[in-house]
Amino acid sequence: MTTIEDDDDRDSNASSVILAFLLGGLTGAAVALLYAPRSGQETRDLLSERMRETADRGRELKEQAVGRGRALVNDATSYVDRQKQELESRKERFSAAVEAGRQAYREEKQKENV
Repeated sequence: MTTIEDDDDRDSNASSVILAFLLGGLTGAAVALLYAPRSGQETRDLLSERMRETADRGRELKEQAVGRGRALVNDATSYVDRQKQELESRKERFSAAVEAGRQAYREEKQKENV
């Protein structure tokens, strides 16, 4: 069974991977732009635009990841709830069967004593 700490660790790991990917992309784009044969202003404008695009894409990815995470949590919660209900049902049937067995035993015992 996973704990909240395990979920937090997974969320943290996923966030770290996404952040590392985005930072690597930004660094690569910046280096490519700095070595491109453009004027300083053109390079800065292009770099600024790319950073805005990357930030927007990062926000979109974050929203998607959070949405998927919530969906997984909801699915897991409903699965656990169904399993609890099934276990309770089995427990009730088992208790009823045990009680029926005890009652049958008592009846047989009374028949022998009569």
